[in-house]
Amino acid sequence: MHSTPNQYIMKVTDEHNQRIAKMTFASVYPHYITKVGKKGRTKAELHQVIEWLTGFDEKRLQEFIDQKATFEIFFQGAEINPNAHLIKGMICGYRIEEIENSLTRQVRYLDKLVDELAKGRKMEKILRA
Repeated sequence: MHSTPNQYIMKVTDEHNQRIAKMTFASVYPHYITKVGKKGRTKAELHQVIEWLTGFDEKRLQEFIDQKATFEIFFQGAEINPNAHLIKGMICGYRIEEIENSLTRQVRYLDKLVDELAKGRKMEKILRA
């Protein structure tokens, strides 16, 4: 009997959503920098991707880092790009387009964009241009 890829998709739980909401942007941001840097991408490119998704410029990102803002606070003030719904696929075992909790989906959008940047995808593709 062959297994289907769908059986490997994890379901998002309430506990998972709460954990994501309480996680701070400041705790994850250094990992984003390291991940893209290892693949020769720059902090400026990372900031371009984050600004595309959220509308936050570098100054605003630094404020969130300094405040140790949770992802819940971070995304409350974001102006999510109207093309963000075009971000699809698997990230961390979850199919993005099937995540019902909007905050968790937005965090996974960000994870997916960082992942694409680190994998060397062209910026116009990452920014869904």
